[in-house]
Amino acid sequence: MLANLLVFDVGSTYTKLTAFRLEQGELQFVGRSQAATTIADIEVGIINARQSLVQSGVEVPADAKVFATSSAAGGLRMVALGYMPRVTAKAAKEVAMSAGARVLEIVSNEDLPEYRLEVLREIKPDIVLLAGGTDGGDQQSLIDNAHIIVQAKIKAVIIIAGNKDAQSQVAEIFAKHNIPYIRVPNVMPTIHELKVKPAREAIHEQFIKQITLAKGLNKLMDIVSDKKVMPTPGAVLMGAELLAKGTFQEEGVGDILVIDIGGATTDIHSVMPDLEKLTIEEKGLIVNNEKQPSYRTVEGNLGLRVSATGIVETVGPLGVLAKIGQNSEEFAEQLVAYTEYLEKNPDHISQTPQEKQFDLALAISAIEVALKRHAGYIAQDFNPVMGTIPGTPIGRDLRRVKYVIAVGGVFTHGTLADKQFILAEAFKNPGISLLPQKPQFIIDEQYLLYALGALGSKHADLCGKFAKKYFKMN
Repeated sequence: MLANLLVFDVGSTYTKLTAFRLEQGELQFVGRSQAATTIADIEVGIINARQSLVQSGVEVPADAKVFATSSAAGGLRMVALGYMPRVTAKAAKEVAMSAGARVLEIVSNEDLPEYRLEVLREIKPDIVLLAGGTDGGDQQSLIDNAHIIVQAKIKAVIIIAGNKDAQSQVAEIFAKHNIPYIRVPNVMPTIHELKVKPAREAIHEQFIKQITLAKGLNKLMDIVSDKKVMPTPGAVLMGAELLAKGTFQEEGVGDILVIDIGGATTDIHSVMPDLEKLTIEEKGLIVNNEKQPSYRTVEGNLGLRVSATGIVETVGPLGVLAKIGQNSEEFAEQLVAYTEYLEKNPDHISQTPQEKQFDLALAISAIEVALKRHAGYIAQDFNPVMGTIPGTPIGRDLRRVKYVIAVGGVFTHGTLADKQFILAEAFKNPGISLLPQKPQFIIDEQYLLYALGALGSKHADLCGKFAKKYFKMN
């Protein structure tokens, strides 16, 4: 069958390829393939994935449009500098959410200047998010931190995203010392508002520049039709937003939760379109809530291969085994040995019944922890500072979310019974967490959500229509 739209995803372990056919205003899934990502020369993995697709019987014409996402570069190393720690942390997390950046450290004016300088010199970030001060508020912190960046002598691009009244002076400081910078609107212009899109787009541009330095990825840039390579998590989130919010022609399906579990991380995305309608008073202080329409959390120590030991360290070996009804100390030792092996051999595919049971238990544990860290909770105590009493919902309230989409290798492969078991067990004991009360589980067996997100910028209506049909949401 002919495919005239291709979407590559160059990951750290595998390069995936999804093929579609666009004809007469209809989008049709044709097939998918994958090949090992060849770190020495990434182009080899790209070629192998394409050859595998063709060998499966898919015809790819020379003029097929190509789109791409990537997580192979690992994300930009980012440090955030700001005025108040909680505000800076909030802004940095939101800016990095889907821009291809990893927030390695957050420092504020509560930290000594010597410490801020030490952090910059030790981490050697690729990018620095320089925030601080609402518009009309504090200016000095932005200026002081600019001088610290100059003193650090790091090779980083600075995103100036603080008080608009201080930005021109900060830009002059960087220009004087030949430090590359990009000015964007204040990420937090008021205490009620986050404006992260311009900063996120600036970081995305830097992400593209960095990944083209990886061997072979510059050749991928040559073949993609829009000359863009999206960060994979950003593509997954955009796919979720397309479904939840809809397009001009296609109505959205409402609140969505996405579980994306991989070998290195477990990402949780939630999109709640109705939160866009809240007034400033209803939103409250930005630092006290998670009421933005789109929200993503990343658990970097919870993955089924590279970070498998992180799951055991977080939950405990017996806690992991409890997910499959085991409590043997002997099994616990074997589990620890298995996760240590996986960390050194991330390409390993479980072979024995015991290894497959271990994988199930690890997946359940990682998802349950990630969900509870993403979701809000019911307050148990009086807190006069936060203004809460027992029973008050705090954080992101997911109780009315209807659709839960499961993405990742564990949901692409394996039996349907195992996939359903993982999801049922992960949601089994919500405790005080504000998790969906009546979730409808949807498994992305073909791993298409990232591809729909990547295609959505060019074919939003078609992708929205296709996604509702594919996920059976009509």
